[in-house]
Amino acid sequence: MTEQLAAHDTDAPDRPSGSVIRFGLLLGVLAMGYGVLFAMLDEFRDEYGIAEGRLGFVIGVGFLTSFVAQILIAPLADRGHARRLVVLGVAMNAVGLLLMATATTFVPLLLGRVVAGLGVGTAYPAIRRIVILRDPEHLGHNLGTLLAWDVAGFAAGPALAAVLIGPFGVSAPFLVVAGAAVLAAASVVRVRVDESVPAPGTPRLAVDLLRIRPFAGAVVLGCAVFMMIGAFDALWSLVMSDLDAAEWIANLGITLFALPLIFLGSLGGRLAQRIGPFRFATLGLVGGAGFMFLYGVLPGAGWLFAVVMVHSINDALTVSSTGVAVGMSVDPSRQAGAQGVLGGLQTLTAGMTAIWTGALYEAAGRTVAYTVCAVGMLTLVAIGVWLAGPAWRLSGARG
Repeated sequence: MTEQLAAHDTDAPDRPSGSVIRFGLLLGVLAMGYGVLFAMLDEFRDEYGIAEGRLGFVIGVGFLTSFVAQILIAPLADRGHARRLVVLGVAMNAVGLLLMATATTFVPLLLGRVVAGLGVGTAYPAIRRIVILRDPEHLGHNLGTLLAWDVAGFAAGPALAAVLIGPFGVSAPFLVVAGAAVLAAASVVRVRVDESVPAPGTPRLAVDLLRIRPFAGAVVLGCAVFMMIGAFDALWSLVMSDLDAAEWIANLGITLFALPLIFLGSLGGRLAQRIGPFRFATLGLVGGAGFMFLYGVLPGAGWLFAVVMVHSINDALTVSSTGVAVGMSVDPSRQAGAQGVLGGLQTLTAGMTAIWTGALYEAAGRTVAYTVCAVGMLTLVAIGVWLAGPAWRLSGARG
């Protein structure tokens, strides 16, 4: 089997960085699909009369289906099917995008989002497994690079939608992203893939890995990251609007927040591996909790905009740390399942946080919503550090 894979390899064994770029591009295109949908919710409301509540349900269901796929499907990548899951995930995502492109009512749009979410949840952990095992010495740099592509793709989605909707209609952005996903997948299908499998008797699902305390600690820290993300996504535009900021300022804030992640993601991954992913994640999350608290007490939109620029640099350097910690805490043969558990629980955390922070904001205001989020993050950090134990000092010589 190994010889057959090597015979079809078009990426030289001593050039793993080439495959990281290819897989990063693929992740970016997958993320672009969500960025397009995120930016077009008002179009579905205004053009087709789909109510805001139903559109919110569409977004939430996508997170749920991604969670299900990362928990139930992703472990198959550790059993000799990593390449197949990447192809399957991209195909499902493309089908989902095509369904959304043709949707003019709630049910087809929901179905498209479900299929696309399953596709993304299927492909993401398999891609991470392939990249980790191709070049384990540069685990941090490579995971940081994937993060940078992921964020860049999401940030490009709204821009693509803005360019295409006017001349070509609501369906155009979805069709373009679906085609780009297929092309990006074609560039990676012949990359050499380590399809080694776990020892006989290994559980089918990866939730047993949570018995490994450092892994469980890394997952809890990762959930703290996505508690912050869920709250930020749910509240930013609402808060800026209620503070009488112009709409373009709120949108610019989101775009500028993404830029440091694009340019500093690889550096952050390298630093996480060299300094130690648990220590680096702890540092970043304590800082992130402080920024979230500030969003609740600063007096005006201008202050929030200034703080978010600093916050973005903190996150750009540190948010990949939890993925690095997971990669360094489990056996290589179970990387996809481990990354799936991390990604699935992160997605679930983000979705749940978006719900309760929105409710808190409506009931008790900005200060309470952001403060509760900050306290929740610090609580998860404390639990994660406790679970990590001596692994909190774990570090790698290379990044």
